[in-house]
Amino acid sequence: MKILFIGDIVGKGGREAVRRLVPELRREYNIQFVVANAENSASGSGISASCVRDLSGVVDVITLGDHTWDQKGFEGEISLCKNVIRPANYAKCQPGRGYGVFDNPAGGSVAVIALQGKVFMRESAYCPFETVDGILKNLPSNVKTILVDFHAEATSEKLAMQYFLDGRVTAVVGTHTHVPTRDGRVSVSGTAMLTDTGMVGADISVLGRAVPDVLQKFTTGMPNRLAVVEKGAIRLDGAVITYDAATGKASQIETISRIIEV
Repeated sequence: MKILFIGDIVGKGGREAVRRLVPELRREYNIQFVVANAENSASGSGISASCVRDLSGVVDVITLGDHTWDQKGFEGEISLCKNVIRPANYAKCQPGRGYGVFDNPAGGSVAVIALQGKVFMRESAYCPFETVDGILKNLPSNVKTILVDFHAEATSEKLAMQYFLDGRVTAVVGTHTHVPTRDGRVSVSGTAMLTDTGMVGADISVLGRAVPDVLQKFTTGMPNRLAVVEKGAIRLDGAVITYDAATGKASQIETISRIIEV
């Protein structure tokens, strides 16, 4: 079995790239299940129900991060989006859910858990380690395939989570920094690990934002609008995880990067 995990989707251009590239990737790699982090899919900040609909039929599950509530009104929409997972270590009073068990069209089920880091992150959140420990104890024993999206800034925190979950989940993949790492590996216990998957955004940009705008901010120190680059060469970063559905153990993780003109 194979799962495709896609890094942070940025803006309309990122959504278009996903709609056009994912069907091709499904065929090329014989992928049965697709998970994507889409917390930046609405104009570069947050997500909306319309963005969820835009990705439906292409992506099976959508995970979120620290920009979950950036779009006004999404707090009233998230409960209607059954395939959307926000960080599980948010306050319990917040709408939505932090994990779910989903049917794999090819057979079996896949548990998807979203977590947010605490180091250097702007939003307060409960301990992700304690949170995921509790979730794993409550998952049905017949659910063997478990994917964790750890949305965090610090590589040290991401690596710590990988070792914490080693042998307990199928894969721990990182998101948030929009810069793909090349440290993908599978442990001897059968857990696939990757510090950061990258993004789906403009190839010539700073994390999906217009280079001149970002340079102005860095060189002057003054606040300014950072426009999202929606046209041109859009790069899709992702990882293909090969695993045994009977045991939930991973055997391979392969990072991929594709560029398409939008």
